[in-house]
Amino acid sequence: MELHSIKPAPGARKKPTRKGRGIGSGLGKTAGRGHKGQKARAGAGGKLGFEGGQKPLIQRIPKRGFHNKWAKEYAEVNVAALNKFESGSVVTAEELKQAGIIKSIKDGVKILGKGNLEKPLTVQVRAFSKSAVEKITAAGGKAEVI
Repeated sequence: MELHSIKPAPGARKKPTRKGRGIGSGLGKTAGRGHKGQKARAGAGGKLGFEGGQKPLIQRIPKRGFHNKWAKEYAEVNVAALNKFESGSVVTAEELKQAGIIKSIKDGVKILGKGNLEKPLTVQVRAFSKSAVEKITAAGGKAEVI
């Protein structure tokens, strides 16, 4: 079998309907649009979500809550995950990404206090929780905010 000899299965490819090609075709003159009206016009269809003057669904349903578009989204890492690094090393956001602990850095990395740290590390990230700072310093390391 050669690449140039491959053909689609019979009936898999259908020619497109040619509208407006005479009354004998069954789709001549008005081309299946009927007579007059909004949907018969060129460029018709209206706005997305428009329901003919009726109050659109998106406006009828109740809205709740608030989304702060300026909120910072941090990649969160627990203290226990830092045991993966060698003692005395400097841990940054890029190091965490290379080690596979986080997928993306987002707006920064925040270290949370779940678990225990057994090695002294210098951790340089955007934010820390209080318990995380206590556990890092108790292990003999440093928690530096960038």
